[in-house]
Amino acid sequence: MPQLLQDICHQDYPHNKLEIVLIDSVSTDNTRKIMEEFKICNNNFFSIQVLSNTKKSQAAGWNIAINNFRGDVLSRIDAHARLSPNFVTYVMEDISECGENIVGGLRPSIAKKDTLWAKILLQVENSLFGGSVNISRRSHSRRYVKTMFHASYRRDVFEKVGLFNESLLRTEDNEMHYRMRKCGFKLLYDPRILSFQYMRSSFKAMITQKYKNGYWIGKTLKICPRCISLYHTIPAVFVVGLVVMAILVPFYWQPFVLICILYAVFSISNAMLCIIKGGFCRYSILIPFMYLILHLGYGIGTIRGIFSLK
Repeated sequence: MPQLLQDICHQDYPHNKLEIVLIDSVSTDNTRKIMEEFKICNNNFFSIQVLSNTKKSQAAGWNIAINNFRGDVLSRIDAHARLSPNFVTYVMEDISECGENIVGGLRPSIAKKDTLWAKILLQVENSLFGGSVNISRRSHSRRYVKTMFHASYRRDVFEKVGLFNESLLRTEDNEMHYRMRKCGFKLLYDPRILSFQYMRSSFKAMITQKYKNGYWIGKTLKICPRCISLYHTIPAVFVVGLVVMAILVPFYWQPFVLICILYAVFSISNAMLCIIKGGFCRYSILIPFMYLILHLGYGIGTIRGIFSLK
């Protein structure tokens, strides 16, 4: 949080035109105190609000921001994020000068610690095979997309589409962007709009994150299947295929061996790409196994989400 607040202060867009809405989800640490001190110490912004989100979910927090901001454009920024100094400038250039309604940009992951293990985790998280095929992670071409991170919206978008679905804890942005596209709005991806997201600090936390992401993908498939992209379901298909082929091994072993070989080829190939881009260290040999564990966790989470009763 302190780093993000510093990034807000370092924005090169006129501060007297910036409205800051900080949402505290009933935190038990010093988050609320940090927010209040930021409000007191920075009187050069148009306004700063510190509001409470008693429901604690991200969707509920964003709805509070939507209901309380007074400007023409709302940028949705997560607490564990960093912003480039010209983030707001490029957002407003696309919206004010180019007439766009919804814009977002490049959002790679970054690590909090500078250790060899953190370096490997970061390589896995930012890779195509370990993170996501979402172009917001790596693309440098301007285009229209289905969804994006840290997006910015004109006020009239929410007036037409409504608020975030608070029954969704991790896929609320996918569902909201689907409704926006359904209403005729386009989502412009501009790689100049650069932000960063802190990755999980341990492999255990990363596995938990992937599992929960998969779980909510599964639940969302029952509520709004069209807001989920096909690539989100690949880990679940992989898990089901692996189980089915394993059961059939006593009768027909070739498919199981084939699926294992294909996965190994893709996994090792992507691990090699990670090593080429980020360099080799003693933990690099673990990357293919890390891919497998993360994919199994995500896939199992998706299957459990699909069959969950609540």
